[in-house]
Amino acid sequence: MFLKDGDQKFVIDWLSAMTQKVKIIHFTQSIECNYCREARQLMEELVLMSDKLSLEIYNFQIDKEEVVKYKIDKIPATILVAENGSNPGVRFFGIPSGYEFMSIIEDIVDISNNNHGFSEDVLAEFQKISHPVHIKVFVTPTCPYCPAAVRTAHRLALANENITGDMIEATEFPYLAQKYRVHGVPKSIINGTASLEGAVPEQMFLDKINELMP
Repeated sequence: MFLKDGDQKFVIDWLSAMTQKVKIIHFTQSIECNYCREARQLMEELVLMSDKLSLEIYNFQIDKEEVVKYKIDKIPATILVAENGSNPGVRFFGIPSGYEFMSIIEDIVDISNNNHGFSEDVLAEFQKISHPVHIKVFVTPTCPYCPAAVRTAHRLALANENITGDMIEATEFPYLAQKYRVHGVPKSIINGTASLEGAVPEQMFLDKINELMP
């Protein structure tokens, strides 16, 4: 088991703040996938920590309709959505372990409570974004600064359905880390071209996104 007794109590306490149900959508396969078994096991254990959590598991090779629907191009992949399935912009590629485990816990609580955490002024600026924005945040489990960048990207996705935020575990997807020249983490790639290094303030994300807008 990933979650020992002390960990379970910690997670249960955190998830007790949930008010609405949240669905975990997980994509995996049984062969030729590093960490797929571990990621699935973690999700199966996590969903037992609250009666407000549910889990759907899809096979990346077989369940093509769901793969296309959720635009999944690599595994293991995990998406968090509200019970009604809206706004599937909070995504994890690779196992959210180490420091990133708290990212998924806090994301679940935020989605459950429909809480993006932005002030009204900042929210108004982000809600002006009317074109698709895709943020890829490269992380490693041992990076203490990475969760802040992941959480900012995911909160942006909660605030605006035009925004998708991906956590990508760099060591699980080295070809992507090489493609985007990830030499340190966290590194955020916006729409495949612009980049931000480090756990930068939300305003820097907004400024970089606005630079890319037509």
